[in-house]
Amino acid sequence: MDSFSQFIEDCKFLHFDPTMEQLDQLLDFFELMTDYNKKVNLTTITDFEEVCKLHFLDSLIPFVLPEDIFPFPRLSCEKMIDVGTGAGFPGIPLKIFFPDIRLTLMDSLQKRLTFLDEVILSLSLNRKGKIQTLHGRAEELSAPAKKLRQDVPIYRESFDFVVSRAVANLSTLSEYCIPFVKKDGFFLSYKAGHAEDEVQQAVKAISLLGGEIIQVYPYTLPNSEIQRSIILIQKKRSTPTEYPRKPGLPSKKPLK
Repeated sequence: MDSFSQFIEDCKFLHFDPTMEQLDQLLDFFELMTDYNKKVNLTTITDFEEVCKLHFLDSLIPFVLPEDIFPFPRLSCEKMIDVGTGAGFPGIPLKIFFPDIRLTLMDSLQKRLTFLDEVILSLSLNRKGKIQTLHGRAEELSAPAKKLRQDVPIYRESFDFVVSRAVANLSTLSEYCIPFVKKDGFFLSYKAGHAEDEVQQAVKAISLLGGEIIQVYPYTLPNSEIQRSIILIQKKRSTPTEYPRKPGLPSKKPLK
């Protein structure tokens, strides 16, 4: 596993040790992703060591940090949705390292989900907790039951954890994600760089949607100068039924 030497060193820096099975699954995932990337644009990052640091490790960090640094509940068999999962980040690495979670990978582009269905099958990720893909827009899938067709499952306020590495601003992203979260559940937003200004601009929107910011944790990826931030939001109240607004409005006119 020489190719994983830097990744293993980074993991040890964070005080956790990946198993051989987990490393094998990550390698298989990487190979599937880079092969499929020739047909469908999944990621611009294709160097193995960069994928390990910028995708694999970054996906895992909030869930492996010591609780005295980042007070986030440890994962067991909770129900989680990855909103705007893209190539499967952070969802697939989280499923590899926490196989008992019940994970939904949601994206608006079916081509990405076709790839992820192949990953799920090839890596046997359904052996423990359930994993599924879900095609659609967040504004529609998290709508109140009265706004849904009778044949559409209810996803609103049904997840313990909602995670997203999507690039939308935090106000827009909160309108996409917070409606999915159960009361007392958590929304975790991964952000590039420092996010203090973005957080301040989104405080009112987050509160309006029923959330409360618990912590903003800036960090630097191990053995690098790459800065990231994790924003932890807890659902304190049910989201008002007028949110999310119609598709397109959260991005065109973010809540303020």
